[in-house]
Amino acid sequence: MKSHFSTRVLRLRLWVFERLRPGEAYVTLFWAGLVGAIGGLSAPCFRAATEFVQWALTGHTTSLVETVRALPTWQRIAVPAAGGLIAGLVLFFGSRLTRGRKSRDYMEAITLGDGVIKSRPSLVRIASSMFSIGSGGSIGREGPMVQLAAMVASLIGRFANFTRPRLRLMVACGAAAGIASAYNAPVGGAMFIAEVVLGTIAMESFGPIVFASVMSTIVARMFQGGEPLFAVPQFKLVSYFEIFPYLFLGAMCGMMSPWFRRMLSASSRLFEKLPGPIFVRLLVGGLIVGALSVGVPDVWGNGFNSVEAIFSGDYVWRGLLLLLVFKLIATAATVGSGAVGGVFTPTLLVGAIMGALLGQTLHQFWPTATAPPQAYALVGMGAFLAATTHAPLMAILILFEMTLDYDIVLPLMLACVTAYTASRAISPDSMYSSFVKPRGSAGQSALDALRVADLMKTDPVRVQVNARFPEVVAKFVGNRHHNLYVVSEAQEFRGVIPLHEIKPYLNDPQLAQLAIAHDLLREEFPTVTPETSLRETLERFSAHPLERLPVIESGESRRLIASISKTDLLLVMGGASPASIT
Repeated sequence: MKSHFSTRVLRLRLWVFERLRPGEAYVTLFWAGLVGAIGGLSAPCFRAATEFVQWALTGHTTSLVETVRALPTWQRIAVPAAGGLIAGLVLFFGSRLTRGRKSRDYMEAITLGDGVIKSRPSLVRIASSMFSIGSGGSIGREGPMVQLAAMVASLIGRFANFTRPRLRLMVACGAAAGIASAYNAPVGGAMFIAEVVLGTIAMESFGPIVFASVMSTIVARMFQGGEPLFAVPQFKLVSYFEIFPYLFLGAMCGMMSPWFRRMLSASSRLFEKLPGPIFVRLLVGGLIVGALSVGVPDVWGNGFNSVEAIFSGDYVWRGLLLLLVFKLIATAATVGSGAVGGVFTPTLLVGAIMGALLGQTLHQFWPTATAPPQAYALVGMGAFLAATTHAPLMAILILFEMTLDYDIVLPLMLACVTAYTASRAISPDSMYSSFVKPRGSAGQSALDALRVADLMKTDPVRVQVNARFPEVVAKFVGNRHHNLYVVSEAQEFRGVIPLHEIKPYLNDPQLAQLAIAHDLLREEFPTVTPETSLRETLERFSAHPLERLPVIESGESRRLIASISKTDLLLVMGGASPASIT
Protein backbone atom coordinates (compact mmCIF):
# COMPACT_ATOMS: atom_id res chain seq x y z
CA MET A 1 0.00 0.00 0.00
CA LYS A 2 2.79 2.43 0.93
CA SER A 3 4.63 1.63 -2.32
CA HIS A 4 1.52 2.38 -4.41
CA PHE A 5 1.01 5.68 -2.58
CA SER A 6 4.64 6.71 -3.19
CA THR A 7 4.25 5.85 -6.86
CA ARG A 8 1.15 8.07 -7.15
CA VAL A 9 2.92 10.93 -5.39
CA LEU A 10 5.87 10.63 -7.74
CA ARG A 11 3.62 10.56 -10.79
CA LEU A 12 1.99 13.79 -9.64
CA ARG A 13 5.38 15.37 -9.00
CA LEU A 14 6.62 14.30 -12.43
CA TRP A 15 3.50 15.78 -14.04
CA VAL A 16 4.10 19.09 -12.23
CA PHE A 17 7.80 19.00 -13.10
CA GLU A 18 7.20 18.48 -16.82
CA ARG A 19 4.76 21.40 -17.01
CA LEU A 20 6.07 23.96 -14.53
CA ARG A 21 9.76 23.03 -14.28
CA PRO A 22 9.93 23.98 -10.58
CA GLY A 23 13.39 24.58 -9.16
CA GLU A 24 15.19 25.98 -6.17
CA ALA A 25 13.66 29.41 -6.79
CA TYR A 26 10.17 28.09 -5.99
CA VAL A 27 11.39 26.56 -2.75
CA THR A 28 13.14 29.79 -1.78
CA LEU A 29 9.97 31.79 -2.46
CA PHE A 30 7.95 29.40 -0.31
CA TRP A 31 10.25 29.91 2.68
CA ALA A 32 10.44 33.66 2.01
CA GLY A 33 6.64 33.83 2.02
CA LEU A 34 6.47 31.91 5.30
CA VAL A 35 9.09 34.19 6.86
CA GLY A 36 7.22 37.25 5.60
CA ALA A 37 3.85 36.09 6.92
CA ILE A 38 5.26 35.42 10.38
CA GLY A 39 7.32 38.62 10.27
CA GLY A 40 4.15 40.58 9.55
CA LEU A 41 3.05 39.86 13.11
CA SER A 42 6.09 41.63 14.58
CA ALA A 43 4.66 45.15 14.31
CA PRO A 44 1.20 44.54 15.88
CA CYS A 45 2.67 42.29 18.59
CA PHE A 46 5.41 44.72 19.58
CA ARG A 47 3.03 47.68 19.50
CA ALA A 48 0.68 45.83 21.84
CA ALA A 49 3.58 45.08 24.21
CA THR A 50 4.79 48.69 24.35
CA GLU A 51 1.25 49.99 24.83
CA PHE A 52 0.90 47.66 27.81
CA VAL A 53 4.13 49.03 29.29
CA GLN A 54 2.88 52.58 28.68
CA TRP A 55 -0.40 51.79 30.45
CA ALA A 56 1.42 50.16 33.38
CA LEU A 57 3.66 53.22 33.88
CA THR A 58 1.23 56.05 33.13
CA GLY A 59 -2.30 54.65 33.29
CA HIS A 60 -2.95 55.98 29.76
CA THR A 61 -3.24 54.19 26.41
CA THR A 62 -3.41 57.23 24.13
CA SER A 63 -0.43 58.35 22.03
CA LEU A 64 2.74 59.13 23.96
CA VAL A 65 2.51 62.85 23.23
CA GLU A 66 -1.11 63.01 24.43
CA THR A 67 -0.14 60.94 27.46
CA VAL A 68 2.73 63.18 28.54
CA ARG A 69 0.55 66.28 28.24
CA ALA A 70 -1.93 64.70 30.63
CA LEU A 71 0.72 63.96 33.27
CA PRO A 72 1.88 66.25 36.09
CA THR A 73 5.44 67.59 36.01
CA TRP A 74 6.90 65.06 38.44
CA GLN A 75 5.50 62.15 36.44
CA ARG A 76 6.80 63.54 33.15
CA ILE A 77 10.28 63.26 34.62
CA ALA A 78 9.78 60.05 36.57
CA VAL A 79 8.24 57.84 33.87
CA PRO A 80 11.10 58.00 31.30
CA ALA A 81 13.61 57.63 34.15
CA ALA A 82 11.79 54.58 35.54
CA GLY A 83 11.47 53.07 32.07
CA GLY A 84 15.16 53.62 31.40
CA LEU A 85 16.07 52.05 34.74
CA ILE A 86 13.95 48.94 34.09
CA ALA A 87 15.28 48.67 30.53
CA GLY A 88 18.83 48.87 31.87
CA LEU A 89 18.15 46.24 34.53
CA VAL A 90 16.78 43.91 31.85
CA LEU A 91 20.01 44.32 29.88
CA PHE A 92 22.18 43.99 32.99
CA PHE A 93 20.64 40.78 34.32
CA GLY A 94 19.84 39.51 30.84
CA SER A 95 23.55 39.49 29.99
CA ARG A 96 24.04 37.04 32.85
CA LEU A 97 21.16 34.92 31.66
CA THR A 98 22.69 34.75 28.19
CA ARG A 99 26.17 34.08 29.65
CA GLY A 100 27.64 37.14 28.02
CA ARG A 101 26.65 36.15 24.47
CA LYS A 102 26.27 39.21 22.28
CA SER A 103 23.02 39.82 20.45
CA ARG A 104 23.92 40.02 16.77
CA ASP A 105 22.20 42.82 14.88
CA TYR A 106 20.28 41.67 11.83
CA MET A 107 22.45 43.79 9.52
CA GLU A 108 25.58 42.19 10.89
CA ALA A 109 24.05 38.71 10.58
CA ILE A 110 23.20 39.36 6.91
CA THR A 111 26.39 40.97 5.68
CA LEU A 112 29.20 40.06 8.06
CA GLY A 113 27.96 36.98 9.90
CA ASP A 114 26.61 33.56 9.05
CA GLY A 115 22.91 34.40 9.34
CA VAL A 116 22.63 33.03 12.87
CA ILE A 117 20.79 35.31 15.33
CA LYS A 118 20.73 33.84 18.81
CA SER A 119 17.25 33.92 20.31
CA ARG A 120 17.99 34.48 23.99
CA PRO A 121 20.18 37.62 23.73
CA SER A 122 17.86 39.04 21.05
CA LEU A 123 14.80 38.55 23.24
CA VAL A 124 16.59 40.25 26.13
CA ARG A 125 17.27 43.33 23.99
CA ILE A 126 13.74 43.34 22.59
CA ALA A 127 12.31 43.15 26.14
CA SER A 128 14.57 46.04 27.18
CA SER A 129 13.38 48.13 24.23
CA MET A 130 9.75 47.62 25.29
CA PHE A 131 10.40 49.57 28.50
CA SER A 132 12.50 52.28 26.84
CA ILE A 133 9.91 52.90 24.14
CA GLY A 134 6.83 52.38 26.30
CA SER A 135 8.11 54.96 28.81
CA GLY A 136 8.64 57.69 26.20
CA GLY A 137 12.23 57.14 25.08
CA SER A 138 13.09 59.18 21.98
CA ILE A 139 13.75 56.20 19.71
CA GLY A 140 11.81 54.30 17.09
CA ARG A 141 9.92 51.04 17.41
CA GLU A 142 11.12 49.77 14.05
CA GLY A 143 14.49 48.52 15.35
CA PRO A 144 13.10 45.89 17.77
CA MET A 145 10.33 44.99 15.31
CA VAL A 146 12.85 44.23 12.57
CA GLN A 147 15.16 42.39 14.98
CA LEU A 148 12.25 40.22 16.12
CA ALA A 149 11.25 39.34 12.55
CA ALA A 150 14.88 38.66 11.57
CA MET A 151 15.39 36.43 14.64
CA VAL A 152 12.35 34.34 13.72
CA ALA A 153 13.62 34.11 10.12
CA SER A 154 16.98 32.87 11.39
CA LEU A 155 15.23 30.20 13.48
CA ILE A 156 13.20 29.06 10.48
CA GLY A 157 16.29 28.95 8.27
CA ARG A 158 18.21 26.87 10.78
CA PHE A 159 15.23 24.55 11.19
CA ALA A 160 15.21 24.04 7.41
CA ASN A 161 18.98 23.35 7.53
CA PHE A 162 19.81 26.10 5.04
CA THR A 163 23.34 26.78 3.91
CA ARG A 164 24.97 30.02 5.04
CA PRO A 165 24.14 32.13 1.94
CA ARG A 166 20.52 31.01 2.01
CA LEU A 167 20.26 31.49 5.77
CA ARG A 168 21.47 35.07 5.38
CA LEU A 169 18.89 35.55 2.63
CA MET A 170 16.13 34.33 4.97
CA VAL A 171 17.29 36.79 7.63
CA ALA A 172 17.20 39.54 4.99
CA CYS A 173 13.64 38.48 4.12
CA GLY A 174 12.69 38.63 7.80
CA ALA A 175 14.21 42.09 8.19
CA ALA A 176 12.38 43.37 5.11
CA ALA A 177 9.16 41.88 6.50
CA GLY A 178 9.69 43.72 9.79
CA ILE A 179 10.19 47.07 8.07
CA ALA A 180 7.24 46.52 5.72
CA SER A 181 4.92 45.71 8.63
CA ALA A 182 6.17 48.65 10.70
CA TYR A 183 5.58 51.26 7.97
CA ASN A 184 2.94 49.57 5.81
CA ALA A 185 5.45 49.86 2.97
CA PRO A 186 6.26 46.59 1.14
CA VAL A 187 8.37 48.17 -1.60
CA GLY A 188 10.18 50.45 0.83
CA GLY A 189 10.93 47.55 3.17
CA ALA A 190 12.41 45.50 0.36
CA MET A 191 14.41 48.44 -0.97
CA PHE A 192 15.83 49.24 2.48
CA ILE A 193 17.34 45.77 2.76
CA ALA A 194 18.46 45.66 -0.87
CA GLU A 195 19.97 49.16 -1.06
CA VAL A 196 21.16 49.79 2.49
CA VAL A 197 22.09 46.33 3.77
CA LEU A 198 22.89 44.17 0.73
CA GLY A 199 23.91 46.93 -1.66
CA THR A 200 22.46 45.03 -4.61
CA ILE A 201 19.16 44.49 -6.42
CA ALA A 202 20.14 41.11 -7.89
CA MET A 203 16.96 39.10 -8.49
CA GLU A 204 18.36 36.02 -6.71
CA SER A 205 18.02 37.96 -3.47
CA PHE A 206 15.63 40.80 -4.33
CA GLY A 207 12.82 38.52 -5.55
CA PRO A 208 12.45 36.59 -2.27
CA ILE A 209 12.85 39.82 -0.27
CA VAL A 210 9.98 41.46 -2.18
CA PHE A 211 7.87 38.33 -1.74
CA ALA A 212 8.47 38.37 2.02
CA SER A 213 7.67 42.10 2.23
CA VAL A 214 4.37 41.66 0.41
CA MET A 215 3.31 38.72 2.59
CA SER A 216 4.27 40.69 5.70
CA THR A 217 2.23 43.70 4.62
CA ILE A 218 -0.82 41.55 3.92
CA VAL A 219 -0.67 40.01 7.39
CA ALA A 220 0.05 43.34 9.12
CA ARG A 221 -2.87 45.04 7.38
CA MET A 222 -5.23 42.49 8.87
CA PHE A 223 -4.45 44.06 12.25
CA GLN A 224 -3.51 47.65 11.38
CA GLY A 225 -5.55 48.42 8.27
CA GLY A 226 -4.27 49.46 4.86
CA GLU A 227 -4.30 53.24 5.19
CA PRO A 228 -1.11 55.24 4.47
CA LEU A 229 1.07 55.81 7.52
CA PHE A 230 0.76 59.61 7.28
CA ALA A 231 -2.33 61.56 6.29
CA VAL A 232 -0.94 64.48 4.28
CA PRO A 233 -2.71 67.41 2.63
CA GLN A 234 -3.00 67.49 -1.14
CA PHE A 235 0.42 68.24 -2.59
CA LYS A 236 0.90 70.42 -5.65
CA LEU A 237 3.93 71.92 -7.36
CA VAL A 238 2.85 75.58 -7.54
CA SER A 239 5.56 76.70 -9.95
CA TYR A 240 8.39 75.01 -11.78
CA PHE A 241 10.71 77.63 -10.29
CA GLU A 242 9.86 76.04 -6.93
CA ILE A 243 12.25 73.24 -7.88
CA PHE A 244 15.14 75.43 -6.73
CA PRO A 245 13.94 75.69 -3.09
CA TYR A 246 13.53 71.92 -3.06
CA LEU A 247 17.08 71.51 -4.34
CA PHE A 248 18.25 73.84 -1.58
CA LEU A 249 16.30 71.78 0.96
CA GLY A 250 18.05 68.64 -0.28
CA ALA A 251 21.46 70.24 0.02
CA MET A 252 20.62 71.52 3.51
CA CYS A 253 19.55 68.03 4.65
CA GLY A 254 22.67 66.54 3.11
CA MET A 255 24.94 68.92 4.99
CA MET A 256 23.03 68.38 8.25
CA SER A 257 23.04 64.57 8.21
CA PRO A 258 26.76 63.98 8.97
CA TRP A 259 26.46 66.24 12.02
CA PHE A 260 23.39 64.31 13.13
CA ARG A 261 25.34 61.04 12.99
CA ARG A 262 28.32 62.61 14.76
CA MET A 263 26.06 63.95 17.49
CA LEU A 264 24.73 60.44 18.19
CA SER A 265 28.25 58.99 18.23
CA ALA A 266 29.51 61.74 20.55
CA SER A 267 26.60 61.13 22.90
CA SER A 268 27.43 57.41 23.06
CA ARG A 269 31.06 58.16 23.91
CA LEU A 270 29.97 60.63 26.58
CA PHE A 271 27.60 58.17 28.26
CA GLU A 272 30.27 55.45 28.20
CA LYS A 273 32.37 57.62 30.49
CA LEU A 274 29.67 57.60 33.17
CA PRO A 275 30.59 55.35 36.13
CA GLY A 276 28.37 52.45 37.04
CA PRO A 277 26.56 49.68 35.14
CA ILE A 278 24.38 50.13 32.09
CA PHE A 279 21.14 50.69 34.01
CA VAL A 280 22.68 53.86 35.48
CA ARG A 281 23.30 55.22 31.98
CA LEU A 282 19.76 54.41 30.85
CA LEU A 283 18.39 56.01 34.01
CA VAL A 284 20.30 59.23 33.23
CA GLY A 285 19.12 59.13 29.62
CA GLY A 286 15.52 58.78 30.79
CA LEU A 287 15.93 61.67 33.23
CA ILE A 288 17.16 63.93 30.42
CA VAL A 289 14.16 63.04 28.24
CA GLY A 290 11.81 63.58 31.17
CA ALA A 291 13.31 66.97 32.00
CA LEU A 292 13.04 68.10 28.38
CA SER A 293 9.40 66.98 28.21
CA VAL A 294 8.49 69.48 30.94
CA GLY A 295 9.05 72.27 28.41
CA VAL A 296 8.36 70.39 25.14
CA PRO A 297 6.12 67.32 25.63
CA ASP A 298 6.64 66.23 22.02
CA VAL A 299 10.11 64.86 22.78
CA TRP A 300 8.46 61.68 24.07
CA GLY A 301 8.29 58.83 21.57
CA ASN A 302 9.63 58.30 18.08
CA GLY A 303 8.23 61.53 16.64
CA PHE A 304 5.29 60.06 14.71
CA ASN A 305 2.71 62.27 16.43
CA SER A 306 4.86 65.36 15.92
CA VAL A 307 5.10 64.63 12.19
CA GLU A 308 1.31 64.39 12.04
CA ALA A 309 1.04 67.71 13.90
CA ILE A 310 3.38 69.35 11.37
CA PHE A 311 1.19 68.11 8.53
CA SER A 312 -1.83 69.54 10.33
CA GLY A 313 -0.14 72.96 10.56
CA ASP A 314 -0.09 73.02 14.37
CA TYR A 315 3.43 74.48 14.67
CA VAL A 316 4.70 78.01 14.08
CA TRP A 317 8.33 78.78 13.18
CA ARG A 318 9.51 79.27 16.77
CA GLY A 319 7.79 76.10 17.95
CA LEU A 320 9.42 74.11 15.14
CA LEU A 321 12.88 75.40 16.01
CA LEU A 322 12.36 74.62 19.69
CA LEU A 323 11.10 71.12 18.84
CA LEU A 324 14.12 70.50 16.61
CA VAL A 325 16.63 71.42 19.31
CA PHE A 326 14.87 69.52 22.09
CA LYS A 327 14.19 66.46 19.95
CA LEU A 328 17.84 66.24 18.85
CA ILE A 329 18.99 66.38 22.48
CA ALA A 330 16.37 63.80 23.57
CA THR A 331 17.29 61.41 20.76
CA ALA A 332 21.00 61.79 21.47
CA ALA A 333 20.39 61.12 25.17
CA THR A 334 18.26 58.04 24.53
CA VAL A 335 20.49 56.51 21.87
CA GLY A 336 23.71 57.46 23.62
CA SER A 337 22.61 55.94 26.92
CA GLY A 338 22.40 52.54 25.25
CA ALA A 339 18.64 52.21 24.87
CA VAL A 340 17.61 49.58 22.33
CA GLY A 341 15.61 51.02 19.46
CA GLY A 342 15.75 52.54 16.01
CA VAL A 343 16.38 56.03 14.68
CA PHE A 344 14.42 55.67 11.44
CA THR A 345 11.29 57.55 12.57
CA PRO A 346 13.23 60.20 14.57
CA THR A 347 15.20 60.81 11.35
CA LEU A 348 11.93 61.40 9.50
CA LEU A 349 10.87 63.93 12.15
CA VAL A 350 14.14 65.89 11.90
CA GLY A 351 13.72 66.07 8.12
CA ALA A 352 10.09 67.15 8.47
CA ILE A 353 11.05 69.97 10.86
CA MET A 354 13.83 71.21 8.56
CA GLY A 355 11.47 71.17 5.59
CA ALA A 356 8.69 72.93 7.51
CA LEU A 357 11.09 75.64 8.72
CA LEU A 358 12.18 76.36 5.17
CA GLY A 359 8.60 76.11 3.87
CA GLN A 360 7.22 78.57 6.41
CA THR A 361 9.96 81.06 5.62
CA LEU A 362 9.38 80.85 1.86
CA HIS A 363 5.59 80.85 2.15
CA GLN A 364 5.67 83.96 4.32
CA PHE A 365 7.51 85.95 1.65
CA TRP A 366 6.04 84.31 -1.50
CA PRO A 367 2.64 82.89 -0.53
CA THR A 368 1.33 82.62 -4.09
CA ALA A 369 4.51 81.17 -5.64
CA THR A 370 5.28 78.41 -3.14
CA ALA A 371 3.48 75.40 -1.73
CA PRO A 372 2.36 75.28 1.93
CA PRO A 373 5.02 74.39 4.52
CA GLN A 374 3.61 70.85 4.82
CA ALA A 375 4.82 70.08 1.29
CA TYR A 376 8.36 71.04 2.22
CA ALA A 377 8.07 68.99 5.41
CA LEU A 378 7.15 65.96 3.34
CA VAL A 379 10.08 66.40 0.95
CA GLY A 380 12.39 67.13 3.88
CA MET A 381 11.53 63.76 5.43
CA GLY A 382 12.66 61.90 2.35
CA ALA A 383 15.72 64.08 1.80
CA PHE A 384 17.06 63.70 5.34
CA LEU A 385 16.37 59.95 5.24
CA ALA A 386 18.29 59.66 1.96
CA ALA A 387 21.17 61.66 3.43
CA THR A 388 21.51 59.61 6.62
CA THR A 389 21.10 56.19 4.98
CA HIS A 390 22.85 56.96 1.66
CA ALA A 391 19.93 55.20 -0.02
CA PRO A 392 18.03 57.76 -2.14
CA LEU A 393 15.96 55.22 -4.06
CA MET A 394 14.71 53.63 -0.85
CA ALA A 395 13.87 57.05 0.60
CA ILE A 396 11.87 58.03 -2.48
CA LEU A 397 9.87 54.82 -2.54
CA ILE A 398 9.16 54.56 1.18
CA LEU A 399 7.98 58.21 1.37
CA PHE A 400 5.69 57.58 -1.56
CA GLU A 401 4.27 54.47 0.11
CA MET A 402 3.79 56.31 3.41
CA THR A 403 1.73 59.03 1.73
CA LEU A 404 0.49 57.56 -1.59
CA ASP A 405 0.80 61.05 -3.07
CA TYR A 406 2.09 60.77 -6.63
CA ASP A 407 2.56 64.54 -7.10
CA ILE A 408 5.33 64.55 -4.53
CA VAL A 409 7.60 62.30 -6.60
CA LEU A 410 9.31 64.91 -8.81
CA PRO A 411 10.54 67.29 -6.08
CA LEU A 412 11.17 64.32 -3.78
CA MET A 413 13.47 62.68 -6.31
CA LEU A 414 15.47 65.86 -6.81
CA ALA A 415 15.78 66.57 -3.10
CA CYS A 416 16.74 63.00 -2.18
CA VAL A 417 19.47 62.75 -4.81
CA THR A 418 20.80 66.19 -3.87
CA ALA A 419 20.81 65.29 -0.17
CA TYR A 420 22.59 62.00 -0.85
CA THR A 421 25.23 63.71 -2.99
CA ALA A 422 25.87 66.44 -0.44
CA SER A 423 26.08 63.95 2.43
CA ARG A 424 28.51 61.68 0.56
CA ALA A 425 30.68 64.69 -0.28
CA ILE A 426 31.05 65.50 3.43
CA SER A 427 31.27 61.95 4.80
CA PRO A 428 31.41 58.58 3.00
CA ASP A 429 29.75 56.83 5.95
CA SER A 430 26.03 56.39 6.44
CA MET A 431 24.03 55.75 9.59
CA TYR A 432 24.49 52.02 9.07
CA SER A 433 28.08 51.87 7.77
CA SER A 434 29.33 50.08 10.88
CA PHE A 435 26.89 47.21 10.28
CA VAL A 436 27.29 46.60 6.55
CA LYS A 437 30.19 45.46 4.44
CA PRO A 438 32.15 47.78 2.15
CA ARG A 439 30.70 48.07 -1.33
CA GLY A 440 32.59 47.08 -4.40
CA SER A 441 33.29 43.92 -6.35
CA ALA A 442 32.63 41.61 -3.41
CA GLY A 443 30.87 39.00 -5.50
CA GLN A 444 33.66 38.80 -8.06
CA SER A 445 36.36 38.61 -5.40
CA ALA A 446 34.44 35.82 -3.69
CA LEU A 447 34.50 33.78 -6.90
CA ASP A 448 38.28 33.88 -6.86
CA ALA A 449 38.86 33.63 -3.12
CA LEU A 450 36.37 30.91 -2.18
CA ARG A 451 36.26 27.21 -2.93
CA VAL A 452 33.46 24.66 -3.14
CA ALA A 453 34.31 23.59 0.41
CA ASP A 454 33.05 26.98 1.65
CA LEU A 455 29.53 26.45 0.24
CA MET A 456 28.96 22.71 -0.08
CA LYS A 457 26.28 20.86 1.88
CA THR A 458 27.37 17.52 3.21
CA ASP A 459 25.51 14.19 3.11
CA PRO A 460 23.50 14.57 -0.11
CA VAL A 461 20.61 12.20 -0.85
CA ARG A 462 21.86 9.05 -2.60
CA VAL A 463 21.08 5.41 -3.40
CA GLN A 464 23.36 2.50 -4.03
CA VAL A 465 23.78 1.20 -7.53
CA ASN A 466 21.93 -2.06 -6.78
CA ALA A 467 18.96 -0.37 -5.03
CA ARG A 468 15.51 -1.65 -6.08
CA PHE A 469 13.03 0.61 -7.85
CA PRO A 470 10.75 1.15 -4.80
CA GLU A 471 13.76 2.53 -2.89
CA VAL A 472 14.52 4.91 -5.77
CA VAL A 473 10.89 6.06 -5.71
CA ALA A 474 11.02 6.59 -1.94
CA LYS A 475 14.18 8.70 -2.23
CA PHE A 476 12.59 10.95 -4.88
CA VAL A 477 9.41 11.32 -2.82
CA GLY A 478 11.41 12.20 0.29
CA ASN A 479 13.36 15.10 -1.26
CA ARG A 480 12.74 17.89 -3.76
CA HIS A 481 15.74 17.39 -6.06
CA HIS A 482 15.36 16.27 -9.67
CA ASN A 483 18.59 14.27 -9.88
CA LEU A 484 19.25 11.39 -7.50
CA TYR A 485 22.91 10.54 -6.91
CA VAL A 486 23.97 6.90 -7.31
CA VAL A 487 26.97 5.45 -5.46
CA SER A 488 28.70 2.10 -5.13
CA GLU A 489 28.96 0.16 -1.89
CA ALA A 490 32.19 2.08 -1.22
CA GLN A 491 30.25 5.39 -1.69
CA GLU A 492 32.02 6.13 -4.99
CA PHE A 493 30.02 8.39 -7.27
CA ARG A 494 28.67 6.43 -10.26
CA GLY A 495 26.23 8.92 -11.80
CA VAL A 496 22.67 10.23 -11.37
CA ILE A 497 19.11 9.15 -11.98
CA PRO A 498 17.14 12.02 -13.57
CA LEU A 499 13.54 12.28 -12.42
CA HIS A 500 12.16 12.06 -15.95
CA GLU A 501 14.03 8.77 -16.58
CA ILE A 502 11.76 6.83 -14.23
CA LYS A 503 8.54 7.80 -16.00
CA PRO A 504 8.25 4.59 -18.11
CA TYR A 505 8.71 2.45 -14.99
CA LEU A 506 5.95 4.28 -13.11
CA ASN A 507 3.47 3.27 -15.82
CA ASP A 508 4.65 -0.36 -16.02
CA PRO A 509 4.53 -2.15 -12.62
CA GLN A 510 6.02 -5.37 -14.02
CA LEU A 511 9.02 -3.52 -15.43
CA ALA A 512 9.41 -1.60 -12.16
CA GLN A 513 9.68 -4.85 -10.20
CA LEU A 514 12.75 -5.84 -12.23
CA ALA A 515 14.50 -2.45 -12.34
CA ILE A 516 17.39 -1.42 -10.13
CA ALA A 517 19.23 1.92 -9.86
CA HIS A 518 21.90 0.81 -12.33
CA ASP A 519 19.25 0.43 -15.07
CA LEU A 520 18.25 4.10 -14.69
CA LEU A 521 21.77 5.47 -14.33
CA ARG A 522 23.23 8.35 -16.32
CA GLU A 523 26.99 8.02 -15.86
CA GLU A 524 28.11 11.21 -17.63
CA PHE A 525 27.49 14.01 -15.16
CA PRO A 526 29.62 17.06 -14.19
CA THR A 527 31.26 16.99 -10.75
CA VAL A 528 33.44 19.26 -8.63
CA THR A 529 35.82 18.74 -5.74
CA PRO A 530 36.10 20.71 -2.48
CA GLU A 531 39.17 22.49 -3.90
CA THR A 532 37.38 23.66 -7.07
CA SER A 533 37.11 27.46 -7.22
CA LEU A 534 33.68 29.07 -7.32
CA ARG A 535 34.54 30.66 -10.65
CA GLU A 536 35.17 27.25 -12.22
CA THR A 537 32.02 25.91 -10.55
CA LEU A 538 30.00 28.78 -12.05
CA GLU A 539 31.31 27.86 -15.49
CA ARG A 540 30.11 24.28 -15.04
CA PHE A 541 26.69 25.49 -13.94
CA SER A 542 26.59 27.75 -17.00
CA ALA A 543 27.31 24.80 -19.29
CA HIS A 544 24.65 22.57 -17.73
CA PRO A 545 21.10 23.63 -16.69
CA LEU A 546 21.38 22.08 -13.23
CA GLU A 547 20.37 23.18 -9.74
CA ARG A 548 23.07 21.17 -7.94
CA LEU A 549 26.41 19.55 -8.62
CA PRO A 550 27.83 16.57 -6.74
CA VAL A 551 31.04 17.14 -4.80
CA ILE A 552 33.43 14.21 -4.87
CA GLU A 553 36.58 13.60 -2.89
CA SER A 554 39.82 14.72 -4.52
CA GLY A 555 42.01 11.97 -5.95
CA GLU A 556 41.08 8.69 -7.57
CA SER A 557 38.47 7.47 -5.10
CA ARG A 558 35.59 9.64 -6.43
CA ARG A 559 33.79 9.21 -3.10
CA LEU A 560 30.62 11.36 -2.91
CA ILE A 561 30.87 13.70 0.06
CA ALA A 562 28.57 16.69 -0.60
CA SER A 563 26.66 18.80 -3.11
CA ILE A 564 26.71 22.49 -4.05
CA SER A 565 23.69 24.59 -5.01
CA LYS A 566 23.61 27.06 -7.88
CA THR A 567 21.34 29.32 -5.81
CA ASP A 568 23.95 29.56 -3.06
CA LEU A 569 26.60 30.40 -5.63
CA LEU A 570 24.46 33.14 -7.17
CA LEU A 571 23.76 34.59 -3.73
CA VAL A 572 27.52 34.86 -3.15
CA MET A 573 27.86 36.62 -6.50
CA GLY A 574 25.09 38.97 -5.38
CA GLY A 575 27.43 40.61 -2.91
CA ALA A 576 28.51 38.34 -0.07
CA SER A 577 32.03 39.09 1.04
CA PRO A 578 34.52 36.23 1.39
CA ALA A 579 34.95 36.97 5.08
CA SER A 580 31.25 36.50 5.70
CA ILE A 581 31.20 33.03 4.14
CA THR A 582 34.16 31.35 5.78
